[in-house]
Amino acid sequence: MSDLINDFPLLKNRKISYLDSGATTQKPIQVIEAVDEFYKNYNANPHRGAYSLSMEATEIYENTRTKIAKFINARHREEIIFSKNATESLNLIAYSYGLDNLKENDEIVISIMEHHSNLVPWQNVAKKTGAKLNYMYINEEFELSDEEIESKITDKTKIVGITHVSNVLGTINNVEKIIKYAHKKGAIVVVDGSQSIPHMKIDVEKLNADFLVFSGHKMLAPLGIGILYGKREILNDMNPFLMGGDMIEYVHEQTTTFAPLPNKFEAGTQNVEGVIGLGAAIDYIENIGYDKIQELEEEVVDYAIEKLSQLDYLTLYLTPNKCNHSSVISFNIKGVHPHDVASILDSQGVCIRSGNHCAQPLLRSMGIDSTCRASFYFYNSKEDVDKLIIALDKAYKMFEKYIIK
Repeated sequence: MSDLINDFPLLKNRKISYLDSGATTQKPIQVIEAVDEFYKNYNANPHRGAYSLSMEATEIYENTRTKIAKFINARHREEIIFSKNATESLNLIAYSYGLDNLKENDEIVISIMEHHSNLVPWQNVAKKTGAKLNYMYINEEFELSDEEIESKITDKTKIVGITHVSNVLGTINNVEKIIKYAHKKGAIVVVDGSQSIPHMKIDVEKLNADFLVFSGHKMLAPLGIGILYGKREILNDMNPFLMGGDMIEYVHEQTTTFAPLPNKFEAGTQNVEGVIGLGAAIDYIENIGYDKIQELEEEVVDYAIEKLSQLDYLTLYLTPNKCNHSSVISFNIKGVHPHDVASILDSQGVCIRSGNHCAQPLLRSMGIDSTCRASFYFYNSKEDVDKLIIALDKAYKMFEKYIIK
């Protein structure tokens, strides 16, 4: 087991194999201590006070914004908007950009792989504006073909929403190619990086993404902190959809003018400790380096795929193209409900996710309603995989005589 495991108190204190990092990652002690340090020594409301403690809190808060901008290579620090998670960021885009910029018979294109957070808001926008919501569907290898992309993104397309990595299949979508083609058609592109940025470097300038969203808790940071990146020229033209304190310039009895970026989109007191924790998480990731993270993950995920593929009672849902696959593996024991499998694995100290993973349209298109999902991070080991295999064998043997073959 990697020495990095010593940085994670929960993984040291509990004898479990945690294989649900796609839902939320465990937190290293460096992140926990950073939040603790803020509350012990800097707790005040940023932007609110003229006294030194508040100004110190403001400096820490805003320095983290600068750190995040550098982390994703954003051109301007004010292009970084703090939210509570990727879901809120996506809703902000849908309400503040989608509702104001779409009209009847315009088209929104998303992939069938989208998490509900990048799907349901666009359903709402389409309903309210009269736009049409179209889908790019996956092929038999659980990927989006070039033909599918080019047939669905048309001259009528105004918005394209795409997950960088599927939270169900682990498929890595070629977002750079999608962005380039969508821009050729005059559309803006919203990239959901929630499942990618914990595992790979994202450069928004290289991608030329119009919007990128992600959640801190999937990349070692605390719960309740998210990021919206948007190109400055687009954000400047958008109206806020949350209004209140700290996002205003002047308020009169009948009229209000809004503060400049990024404050315009950060109404009310923010999750400052979450911001601090996200900054510490970024420091931790950069200290290890994405190359090392990918090396550690690849060794364990390749081993997991090899071992799981040897179990003839399993159905695996993953692309055979190794270079297009991340750290998520979905599977089912044939004839056994995923919730039953997950419960038995839990009794053996193995934590996986079961259900539809907030991607019902995807699973429905695959002809199933739920899967088991093991999602790995760099703190996992081959021993975790071995425990998973042993627990799956136990689950299968418990149900074997009831399975219709």
